[in-house]
Amino acid sequence: MGDAGYGGHRSAPGLMTISDDGHREVASAPMSDQSAIHVETAGRSFGTTSAFRDVSFSVASESFAAIVGASGSGKTTLLRCIAGLEELTSGQVQVLGRPVEAPSSRCVYVFQDYRRSLFPWRTVVKNVSFPLEMSGVNRTKARQRAIKQLEIVGLDHRADAFTWQLSGGMQQRVAIARALAADPEILLMDEPFGAVDAQTRMELQLALLDIWRRLGKTILFVTHDIDEALFLADRILVLDVRGDGLALNRTVRLPRPRSHTETPALPEFTDLRSEVLQILFQSNLKDDD
Repeated sequence: MGDAGYGGHRSAPGLMTISDDGHREVASAPMSDQSAIHVETAGRSFGTTSAFRDVSFSVASESFAAIVGASGSGKTTLLRCIAGLEELTSGQVQVLGRPVEAPSSRCVYVFQDYRRSLFPWRTVVKNVSFPLEMSGVNRTKARQRAIKQLEIVGLDHRADAFTWQLSGGMQQRVAIARALAADPEILLMDEPFGAVDAQTRMELQLALLDIWRRLGKTILFVTHDIDEALFLADRILVLDVRGDGLALNRTVRLPRPRSHTETPALPEFTDLRSEVLQILFQSNLKDDD
């Protein structure tokens, strides 16, 4: 992967394109060798209630895509189906060219509430090494690999501390290091920065972009924060508020590296932000009718 700041610009295939006159156009999204994730007419229902339906998109290998949507639009449920944690009721998901039938170490899920996913009775390094030990890696090698991941997230100096001794931002870094320990090709991240303060959130965003740039992972990131999605991603996917497919599938053409002081001020950023807000607002109006 080329070094172009925080993840040089890449683009991912998708269903919706923008024509020369600015209109959104729907097109097919065929599976290709460059697609790490391919979702085709996917749906998930709970009894008579539909979480989402007819969702289709592809995410290119080593790209960064973000899913945005209103509360109840099915963002987390969709991510869990891609991870193999829940089953679709219609359509299909392929990850790395194979249908998803169960969770895989090649595609790791990072949960929203890091406090519930970490073990407070284990040290930082033992939290990170835990999945390695469970997969049969001996303790010495597991610790070595865990330390390496902690170096990547900047926490190797706190390896022997307990997680409850760390700040919220540091604990989320531990959760990310643990996800990286198995060397997955894909990270699925469910609002991972939603429980930290604004300053820590910005620091974690920059840290994640640096990890993405250096390691070349594919990241699919769920957030309700439009600014966060635009700041991080190459592609933004907006779920219809009624769960009826995608309201938008759009390439984010913002230069990298990205800066919290400069990127949000770019005309391209503000224009796309306004477009996404308008789509969500219109969807909410239709839902209220």
